[in-house]
Amino acid sequence: MDAREGSADILLQLRQKLSPAGDVVSPRGRALTEKVFGKPLTPVEVVQTICNDVQTEGTAALLRYCQALDNAELSAAELRVPAEALEQAHAAADPKLIESIRRIRDNITEFQSAILHQDVTIEPREGVRLTQRYVPLHRIGVCVPGGAAAYPSTVLMTVVPAQVAGVKQIAVVAPPTKFGAYNTDMLATCHELGVSEVYRMGGAQAVAAMAYGCDCIEPVHKIVGPGNLFVALAKKHVFGTVDIDSFAGPSEVIVIADGTARADYIAADLLAQAEHSPGSAILITWDEALIDAVHDELAKQVVQLERNELTVESLEAFGALILVRDEQQACELTDEFAPEHLHIETANPRDQIAKIRNSGAAFLGHHTPVALGDYAAGPSHVLPTGGTCTWAAGLSSNSFLRSGSITEFDEPALKQIAPDVERLAEKEGLTAHARSVSIRR
Repeated sequence: MDAREGSADILLQLRQKLSPAGDVVSPRGRALTEKVFGKPLTPVEVVQTICNDVQTEGTAALLRYCQALDNAELSAAELRVPAEALEQAHAAADPKLIESIRRIRDNITEFQSAILHQDVTIEPREGVRLTQRYVPLHRIGVCVPGGAAAYPSTVLMTVVPAQVAGVKQIAVVAPPTKFGAYNTDMLATCHELGVSEVYRMGGAQAVAAMAYGCDCIEPVHKIVGPGNLFVALAKKHVFGTVDIDSFAGPSEVIVIADGTARADYIAADLLAQAEHSPGSAILITWDEALIDAVHDELAKQVVQLERNELTVESLEAFGALILVRDEQQACELTDEFAPEHLHIETANPRDQIAKIRNSGAAFLGHHTPVALGDYAAGPSHVLPTGGTCTWAAGLSSNSFLRSGSITEFDEPALKQIAPDVERLAEKEGLTAHARSVSIRR
């Protein structure tokens, strides 16, 4: 579309469709809902029903939904993946994959260690010592998708930052499918990282089980990791009982490009997001010739993809090629959309990123595809979507720390500050507060 003479309304439409409120559900998901619940419940109603059932009935409800939603006949004893199955998966995995996992783990560890918060102590006056300390969460849960593809990368991008933070107990859940908890590569990655607590459960029922606990799994303090709409809504539902990383929707990318960018690179970058299906892929450029060239490349490259039918559906529903007046308008539209991923393929990408506040993760230059961040660079690929990066941050080692203050005064320091405390407490009518100080003077 041509947005040179006005605003790009299509971006607002896409933002609405991509938000969790847009109820982006596959036809299979809608059909399954009617089959399981006997009526066309909304996704919110489905999640509320599942979470309430698991909270009240525990393992029985969990097993029931595993059978109904994932067609998995499991006993309570079979929900947890045995240690020997993790060992066997690791032994059966491609040795080169294990080598890659180790290198990627080191990349993530190096970055996440460098940004990890450290305790800060100041002594502003004699007799006063103030500390802000950071304590790792004790137990967390990780959601790993496993519906249409296997995601060992998600294990790396969630578990390693938690380990860097010092989390002692990590429970991984994945649906009981060939791409989930029965996937050799995913299980091998867990074993390589030292994760021994892996469960064959997915969807809203797994989120509820981790939040509330049941016979087969102890409750966690925080739930992280991506998933479909039902997982996102379940995380929102249990927030407050536990912490969550974000309320995430379909994956998104905006590519900002100028005449120095290669059309084949851009097309490949757009297709990489669209193949998530649903996934939003948007090009914004002020080079008119680039629009046509990228369109042609998309048609040429998509037929070569394994998931080409799903990718085309995603492009048609959530894709856009947008022509703008100039660099300034490109930055303004991007900031308004606030994409999960931002890839700037221009002559001077640092100039554009300086003008853009809102993106979950930014990738600069012609040789920095988003896939580097998805798999290996070091920052986590678990990022805010749906425009929430205007206030939310991506997952990091700091996401697994709980911050608290420590205050220490000696007697002379107390006497010095006491009049201010007493005066303010009395103004608020909290005389017991005032007396707790005055009694020490």
